[in-house]
Amino acid sequence: MTLTGQIAVFLGATVLAVPLFRRLRLSSILAYLAAGVAIGPFGLAVIEDAEGVMHIAEFGVVLLLFVIGLELQPSRLRALRRSIFGLGLAQVTVTTAVFTTLAHWLGLPMHAAFVTGFAVSLSSTPLVLQLLAERRELNTQHGRPAFAVLLFQDIAVMPMLAILPMLGATGATQSLGATLLGAVKGLAVLALLVFGGRYVLRPILRFVAETKVAEVFTAAALLVVIGTALLVDAVGMSMALGAFVAGLLLAESEYRHELEADIEPFKGLLLGLFFISVGMAANISLLLERPLLIAALVVGLMIVKAVLLWGIARVAKVPARHASPLAVSLAQGGEFGFVLFSLAVSYGVMEQSLAQMLVIVVTISMACTPLLIKLHGVFVEPHLNKAEPARDFDLIEDHNSRVLIAGFGRVGQIIARVLRMRRISFTALEASVAQVDFVRRFGNKVYYGDPSRLELLQAAGAGRAEIFVLAMDDIEASVRTAELIQKHFPNLKVFARARNRQHAIKLMDLGVRYFMRETYFSSLDMAQNTLEALGLSRAEALESIRRFDAHDRRVLELQRLAGDDEQKLIQSAQQAARELEDLFEEDVRGGEPTPEPEKRQATV
Repeated sequence: MTLTGQIAVFLGATVLAVPLFRRLRLSSILAYLAAGVAIGPFGLAVIEDAEGVMHIAEFGVVLLLFVIGLELQPSRLRALRRSIFGLGLAQVTVTTAVFTTLAHWLGLPMHAAFVTGFAVSLSSTPLVLQLLAERRELNTQHGRPAFAVLLFQDIAVMPMLAILPMLGATGATQSLGATLLGAVKGLAVLALLVFGGRYVLRPILRFVAETKVAEVFTAAALLVVIGTALLVDAVGMSMALGAFVAGLLLAESEYRHELEADIEPFKGLLLGLFFISVGMAANISLLLERPLLIAALVVGLMIVKAVLLWGIARVAKVPARHASPLAVSLAQGGEFGFVLFSLAVSYGVMEQSLAQMLVIVVTISMACTPLLIKLHGVFVEPHLNKAEPARDFDLIEDHNSRVLIAGFGRVGQIIARVLRMRRISFTALEASVAQVDFVRRFGNKVYYGDPSRLELLQAAGAGRAEIFVLAMDDIEASVRTAELIQKHFPNLKVFARARNRQHAIKLMDLGVRYFMRETYFSSLDMAQNTLEALGLSRAEALESIRRFDAHDRRVLELQRLAGDDEQKLIQSAQQAARELEDLFEEDVRGGEPTPEPEKRQATV
């Protein structure tokens, strides 16, 4: 088959497989693997040269490591250093040691056992992050440790890529002097990259950027990646390692985001091609010939890895109800395992048949992860939540504060800072344990409790307070709290945060007079600055914003009166659009301005 025909096959397999797997809520990586299996020599045999495709596709891994280096800014690493180099280091070290011991006990040579143990200690970063994001668990007490562990795993691949050539058959027979010479060459090249990244690459990129020709900067970005990869490869080290170092050195440069944007399309396509080539190399006949062995290896991998992760998390003082989902989320193998298995075969560290077996095991473990997480959430987590007693609400000491703040997120914290500046007493209530623990680390005084409960409001002194600031993020909880305040503390003046128009209408229905949609004022200010930048005078811009503000408040009231009547809502929206057009036409005709309205209310 011609090269053009092969490209058409790859693109067709991608277009068919990825949307199908995404519709099934599965990772696109699994789609690429399945596509590779289908078109490869062990499937339909549409393309038989899997090894030739792999050589081209490995450049996708090089680009991936460069982008990871760009994302791992040194400042970010410093901020997360405890979680990354504590929990992450422990996970990789312990898991590698246990699986290396098991693999050697099962008969593998030590070098092959070590590579196997390290490879299966890694989890799938894109798969896990995607699943956590879909379940809105990235910022939970198991989501944050999971991210830290994945980040360390990505970093830990680098030294493994550096020492992997030394574990091969050729590396084992070379003299000590040759080994030391190779190490010196490698260190010299890394030092050259560090020096070049600081004092050569940035001036060159600045010179290219001044041309303001996008394709030239893209070419320069690709040249940086290819050049550093080839330089490192020339001294016997991994090209991916060189790309990672180059990315890390440019992580805090002014061209970081532009480099990432230029590399991303090439990285995505070539990385997809890499996973397709891995799927092409997957010997499905092994699954048919030895299904029980492969099933036992998959089950053993996920159980042992989950148990080790759970134990490490508990030693790190992660609560049991968070350690369990953390362990289940990271129990699979990862995509870097495919890279290591492929390189291990090329360096003579392991046999091709073993690598094929491990590729199938890791692939199946990745495919099982979404289902395993779902089953864990349905059958295990409810029992863990019952087994671990809920934290009691804090005993509130301040009973005579002038202001109560319900919700201590972005809005509540800013209001509290202003009140503290004016030495005005306030009591802050927050229903999220994680948020309370987080803000207390920065010296803030906040009480854990649910503001929508009457007994807590009474304990906080709502009957004696003057102002109630309703800054809760959850809309339903905010409405419940507002209803409770209006019913039991009618003399308490409520200033509420509204997430959107629907939230504002619900607050209006409850009689809350003072509320603010959280992005409204900032949007009006930005619109005013935009008008001035387009040539309008400051007076003209302010007049336009004033008219829009008055119009929008009238529309909000009409929408509240319409309630859930869809027809009335449509009519009010159409009427609002016509009124805005009339206002615009009046400005164009130079008509007399409308009378100055009363001062802008807080009801926006």
